[in-house]
Amino acid sequence: MLGIPRSSGILLHPSSLPGRFGIGEIGPEAHRWLDWLATTKQRLWQMLPLGPTGYGNSPYQSLSSFAGNPLLISFEALRNDGVLLPGDLAMLPSFSDDRVEFGPAIEVRMAFLKLAARRFVTQTETSPLVGHAFEAFCEREASWLDDWAMFAALKQENNMSCWTDWPRDIALREQPAMNDAMVRLSEEIAEQKAMQFLFFRQWHRLHGRAQELGIHLIGDIPIFAAHDSADVWASPHLFHLDENGNPTVVAGVPPDYFSATGQRWGNPLYNWEAHRAEGFAWWKARLRASLQMVDVVRIDHFRAFAAYWEIPADEPTAVNGKWVDSPGAELFEALKAEFGGNVPIIAEDLGIITPDVTELRESQGFPGMRVMQFAFGGDTLAEEYVPENYPEDSVAYTGTHDNDTTMGLFYSVENEESTRTAEQIEAERKCILKYTGTDGSQLNWDFIEHVWASKADFAICPMQDILGTDSSTRMNVPGKSGEFWTWRFKWEAVAPDLAQRLRKVTEATGR
Repeated sequence: MLGIPRSSGILLHPSSLPGRFGIGEIGPEAHRWLDWLATTKQRLWQMLPLGPTGYGNSPYQSLSSFAGNPLLISFEALRNDGVLLPGDLAMLPSFSDDRVEFGPAIEVRMAFLKLAARRFVTQTETSPLVGHAFEAFCEREASWLDDWAMFAALKQENNMSCWTDWPRDIALREQPAMNDAMVRLSEEIAEQKAMQFLFFRQWHRLHGRAQELGIHLIGDIPIFAAHDSADVWASPHLFHLDENGNPTVVAGVPPDYFSATGQRWGNPLYNWEAHRAEGFAWWKARLRASLQMVDVVRIDHFRAFAAYWEIPADEPTAVNGKWVDSPGAELFEALKAEFGGNVPIIAEDLGIITPDVTELRESQGFPGMRVMQFAFGGDTLAEEYVPENYPEDSVAYTGTHDNDTTMGLFYSVENEESTRTAEQIEAERKCILKYTGTDGSQLNWDFIEHVWASKADFAICPMQDILGTDSSTRMNVPGKSGEFWTWRFKWEAVAPDLAQRLRKVTEATGR
């Protein structure tokens, strides 16, 4: 499957890595993480989308489908490269090492990143080698980098407001306004390009190290672009927008297990006719950019390639929407032609999956997902999610970033945010104990052992399930707003016996 042998790995976003600078980084701590994965015989590292995040800090609402998130740039690596000095890092305030405090971290880190970017731009003027590398990067990535740098500079100038709230001439990209902004914001644009160069230089070092260790990186593409993004601002014709740039219809999902009113994501929906007229060029570029960073791409909400839930933009919830057919097969055939038939995609096929979605996935040869937590929706088993029933061409999980941790699920209680009653929770708990034949005290490892032993070619669990943490470490709750995406682990919590146990399970199950 996907050209990778039967394997296992861990789901962990880089922002959750340890470190003293407010958020996980892609420098030394990320390399240490790769070394730890190698010692445990894991060959997969799955992460969430890597783009710059906007309001709410969700990786699934990125400001760009192509740019890297500057917040993940390693300060230690910048110091090693000479664009931050030891004295600079000494001035950094203390941050929590348990959570990402996005507000303070963004304010402080962006100030230091701008300093580093200015120094780097100066280096390009005095060092021919550095200058040539930067110039080559800017030329190679111009198709997205120019729009991103302008968008990011304009967003700063407009107090980080949505682009539809900018002056109309620049929001609609009228040429005189664009020319004026290019001159007015030339320094800021150069800084934004420098940050992207620094991000990708560090990322490619990390990817190279992973390849040396035989570890494959699994990335993540949100199927939809965020409305407040360089993608939509630069190519409004590819989306359903009105004359002011606002969405006329938006994406989401109907009521389901996670939410009684569904999920109204708010992303503008694609104008598929415009994409078809351009030979799906935007999607080809998007996938190419992703596969330069990772080895396999998980596409979130795959079912929308068969049909998507269309919600009128003026509706407050996702209840009053409708299903609309999508040209998924046509798109994937175009992608296969572009990439020589090799399109390493994992289809996130969870939720309301109708036969047309399964037919599309199977016809394209993409593995789907199986989540063990979904096997226990009550007092009877959901057979599709029982590990013994997983097909080989699937990716099996104990849970995902949208689930509670396994121990959190087991010890959950009814409260005002629950989707289950106390009776349903107790019935689920009894069903879990009957299936595993244990007392539940180490349910995280019970789940890992069952998923690892399944026939699924890939087996993955969140790092929280390795550590056996509770609901306080949950990464996200779908359809809810709040302090999500903030969890981080500390190395002192990773006892040596955890690595030994994971390695033993991995070897015993032939992964």
